[in-house]
Amino acid sequence: MTSVLNLAGSLLASSAALWRGTNARPAALQPAHALKLYEMENCPYCRLVREVLTELDLEVLVLPCPKGGTRFREEVIAAGGKAQFPYLVDPNTETAMYESLDIIEYLYQTYAQRPAPSRFKMSLVDTPSSMLASGLRLSKGLRARPALAAEKPLALWSFESSPYARPVRELLCELELPYNLHNIGKGQWQDFALTKIRDRLWPEMAHVSANRQTLKRRAGKVMSPYLEDPNTGVAMFESADILDYLNETYSIC
Repeated sequence: MTSVLNLAGSLLASSAALWRGTNARPAALQPAHALKLYEMENCPYCRLVREVLTELDLEVLVLPCPKGGTRFREEVIAAGGKAQFPYLVDPNTETAMYESLDIIEYLYQTYAQRPAPSRFKMSLVDTPSSMLASGLRLSKGLRARPALAAEKPLALWSFESSPYARPVRELLCELELPYNLHNIGKGQWQDFALTKIRDRLWPEMAHVSANRQTLKRRAGKVMSPYLEDPNTGVAMFESADILDYLNETYSIC
């Protein structure tokens, strides 16, 4: 019952955020070295940045900074002077910045090589709807829980609006587990078909999203979420199975 309610709440959150972070129009340029994003999963301003990362098909190393966290928050304070999120670090241009709208404009200008859409400048719909989505998830993905540290970052293939991936990202945040986020937004109409139907009708389909193409080669299909843990060699689909694995492997309480 808990998992059903969790998924239902996640579906509501995706709807509240108007399903932004579903489609992908890959950026003209891809960073040579991974971007770093210090953030909290249920922060409405962090969500806005993650939505854009999905829409631009950009990969990022997520360094979770939940309230009460001790692993990465001090890095932000040392670098920027305050514990405010999101905080983006781009080693490719030696750029670091706070403020979601500034980060969004930077990502569009630097990697999409076009201005950010005007809706971000107005911020009349996106920010309030993101706040509503956060409210629907209550404290999930917001506060740190005791957990073992991961020696190497995990890897997660997902897209921002995926209701199945959100609970996984929330738990990764709560456990302060760093992970490489490979966004697999939907870049063509076939991507909206169910995985089994898509693979049956278009088995050799080339995906617009480079990350979707990579996932198809690695795992044999494209489905969100997909987790790889280089610390244990585990790789798996299915949100519920991933949640069980993370709790059994890293959670202390």
